[in-house]
Amino acid sequence: MLQAEIGIIGGSGLYTMPGLSKVKEVRLKTPFGAPSDAYVQGTLEGRKVAFLARHGRGHRILPSELNFRANIHGFKQMGAERIISVSAVGSLKEEHKPQDFIIPDQFFDRTRHRVDTFFGNGVVAHVAFADPVCGELARVVEAACNRVGVTGKRGGTYLCMEGPQFSTKAESQVYRSLGMDVIGMTNLQEAKLAREAELCYVTVAMVTDYDCWHPHHDSVTVDQIVTVLLKNAENATKVVRETVAAMPRERGCRCGSALAHAILTDHRKIPPATKKKLRLILGKYVKVSGR
Repeated sequence: MLQAEIGIIGGSGLYTMPGLSKVKEVRLKTPFGAPSDAYVQGTLEGRKVAFLARHGRGHRILPSELNFRANIHGFKQMGAERIISVSAVGSLKEEHKPQDFIIPDQFFDRTRHRVDTFFGNGVVAHVAFADPVCGELARVVEAACNRVGVTGKRGGTYLCMEGPQFSTKAESQVYRSLGMDVIGMTNLQEAKLAREAELCYVTVAMVTDYDCWHPHHDSVTVDQIVTVLLKNAENATKVVRETVAAMPRERGCRCGSALAHAILTDHRKIPPATKKKLRLILGKYVKVSGR
């Protein structure tokens, strides 16, 4: 039975999803351990959705501590086909102002300590990742931003850093010289795993402040940042709600067949334990005994 068709991941400042009806909390077990928190299932704009607080309610989990595989696998277990990921970011360009929403179409990896694939342990797969964001989903989000009066810019590059410390000024200037648009700590691994799980994925990057490159950065207070976080969260709930309302029932993209030509391992050579663990991911393409 389908428990959710659309997944929503809430980042810094967005720990709940207002507007849900028929709400229930579900704690899932996955082959990769426990997700960040319970999934909050419900109905939003007539669609079945599941919300997950990325860092756990109360913001308890560092970016490098996140169990990205469990979080994405949990959405797959519930039957979701699309994920809308909301994330706080710093701006690397003057034109991207606090309270602007960026819908990036590219990522740049500066992480070092993270597991970001479901594969290994006897199975090799290489999914295409040239275009890491679902274009169909990005267009729906952009239109939703326009309808609710939020500045939403589609396109640009999200630089994913390790953290939890913020950048040095030297790093920030290098990222700017490379043409990066925004900087965050979480979304790249989600995008990679969503692609492997054949889920559509889009990032709604909410600008909270300018990164430390900006000459006025040192004059920004914590109170100011919190004020922007709260306003962004309010706007995000409007954008997500409008996105869900406008979501096409059927997918017209190729995200749902990302693994069709990606598995290189001879199916007969994949260890039974690995097949079992990856049943939900591989089952469409690899025969798993006991199915």
